Amino acid sequence: MAPRLTARFWVDAYLARLRLSYISAFVTAHGDDTAGSVLVKLNTLDGEARAYTRMFDLATGERAWTELAAGAEADVDASITRQRGMDPDLWVIEVEDRAGRHLLDSEGLG
Repeated sequence: MAPRLTARFWVDAYLARLRLSYISAFVTAHGDDTAGSVLVKLNTLDGEARAYTRMFDLATGERAWTELAAGAEADVDASITRQRGMDPDLWVIEVEDRAGRHLLDSEGLG
């Protein structure tokens, strides 16, 4: 099993990868630097959004990105607010891309 990266290291690397692809992104909630979980909100700038979180797959032992919420941006924001209420260590990154790119399916971001 590969060593787990700190949340801060992963967030910094993800933001850098997005910048290299000319995709706007910013941290809207700063979680715990070491062990915080990460939630990614994809804002397509048309009133719609999606939120993604990493889940542990018991069958494979791997962590994979899954969709937590999708729909009207206000509804997705409400879902994110509920998640933050349950986990104050949660990082939230908002990605803004009209084409819907988030790069979470890129190699090395699992």
